[in-house]
Amino acid sequence: MDAKLTDNVFWVGYVDWSVRDFHGYITSRGSTYNAYLVKAGKTALIDTVKAPYVAAFLENVKAQVPLEQVDYIVCNHAEPDHSGGLPATVLACPNATVLCNAKCRDALAHHYDVSGWKFQVVKDSETLPLGGKTLQFFDTPMVHWPESMVTYVVEDALLFSMDAFGQHYASGFRFDDESDLCEVMQEAKTYYANIVLPYGRPVASTLARLGGLKLAMVAPSHGVIWRSHFGKILEAYQAWMVCKPAKKVVVTYCSMWNSTRVMAEAVAAGAEELPVDVKLIDVNATSDTQIVTEVMDCAAFAAGSATLNMGLMPRMAATLTYLRGLKPVGKTGFAFGSFGWASKGAEEVAQYLQAMQMKPVCEPVTCRFAPDAETLAQCRAAGRALAEVALKA
Repeated sequence: MDAKLTDNVFWVGYVDWSVRDFHGYITSRGSTYNAYLVKAGKTALIDTVKAPYVAAFLENVKAQVPLEQVDYIVCNHAEPDHSGGLPATVLACPNATVLCNAKCRDALAHHYDVSGWKFQVVKDSETLPLGGKTLQFFDTPMVHWPESMVTYVVEDALLFSMDAFGQHYASGFRFDDESDLCEVMQEAKTYYANIVLPYGRPVASTLARLGGLKLAMVAPSHGVIWRSHFGKILEAYQAWMVCKPAKKVVVTYCSMWNSTRVMAEAVAAGAEELPVDVKLIDVNATSDTQIVTEVMDCAAFAAGSATLNMGLMPRMAATLTYLRGLKPVGKTGFAFGSFGWASKGAEEVAQYLQAMQMKPVCEPVTCRFAPDAETLAQCRAAGRALAEVALKA
């Protein structure tokens, strides 16, 4: 494993091969908690790791420098997957000062007992000479927490980008050009869809503000480091942050006795009459992580639910609640579903789509028990209408 990024800059993080859940986000390829060490006249750690792995992290640091020679511990972000190891690191590095912005200091004080810590609060754009290397700090509020910032090594044109450009992707390799780029890009898309998606405007502002920096390497806090293909991930971010639609229709459903499933298949069949990509997804068989990743760049979205206990199916409610929180924009929507004695399932689906500001392609289509030929014809027509929207994307 190559731990060296540039002269006197090293990766000292932890590869978490087995993690499969990140507060509801299914991390099927594991993750890394990236931390970095900058050695110059003075030495700075850039972030720490999740608390259970701090011992391995400190061993990585000691392989490069004695712990008493660590002068600064930079905290770019207070979320515990990055700061969880900070209390133990402060104890292990007796001469170190914790360096962060004012909001981060406040957040850390709500997570940990910081009464004995030495702090240095930095302002936006402030620089810190280490002697041979210079760190510069940029506030990046709501990318993706209010206290987030990034750290730039001026002489190396190296950006420690925190959660931006990251991926939950465990690998024995540290760099993008050593890894399967298709896998890395897919995991970067999944990461963006499930974590960064609600913050499109702050991301756009941050990219515009940092656009003047020379970037030879971008080192995020999860996944591989970008040294050869940063242009590719930057182009992808520019599309993802506005939910740039592809010619794609996503049809999701949650059925009880297959009636809503048959309706969903008819919607998908109607969409397939036009040359667009169609995804038919049973939410009972698919994680919300995957669903959101598909929805992020679709032009049109359909959701169908059977009615259970005068409401929509619980699994569909969970999916739509998760999706609503991530705020995908610019979608056309369609609600449908079967019912027994009260057509509340599809009605509640329509309310979710309205809350997400999805423009309805038509009124919801419902049926009592099994769909008849007329109902299926309506579903196919709705699918074609969704595809017509997607075709214009």
